[in-house]
Amino acid sequence: MTAEERPPGNRLDEVADAAVRAFRMLPATPQDAPPRRETETPRPARRVTTDPDTVERDLIKLVLTLVELLRQLMERQALHRVDAGDLTEEQEERLGATLMILHSRMIELCARYDLSMEDLNLDLGPLGPLLPPLE
Repeated sequence: MTAEERPPGNRLDEVADAAVRAFRMLPATPQDAPPRRETETPRPARRVTTDPDTVERDLIKLVLTLVELLRQLMERQALHRVDAGDLTEEQEERLGATLMILHSRMIELCARYDLSMEDLNLDLGPLGPLLPPLE
């Protein structure tokens, strides 16, 4: 189903369409990338390592990165809803408490696997880091 065929107002479809447009803008292969400036030093390519000793930690790191991204998105959405006055005071309290608990559990899981919250911020190359800087 294309964007034109979908009923208007579905936010998930809008996000999916935006992601599709963003990925179309990215170079598909190194040959498609714009030429580097002479003053720009090439960065070494990052490769996926398949070390059997670290596979569990690497998998946990990936999962926690995705959870942290979603947590931050939920937090921003909650702030927008609070600013817009869409929530009752009780809903605001519950939402705030839930987000605080989720954040503390993230820190606990990172500590269990010897990770820091900074370790979860993947470098997306020319797009920059995945997560915004920690405050």
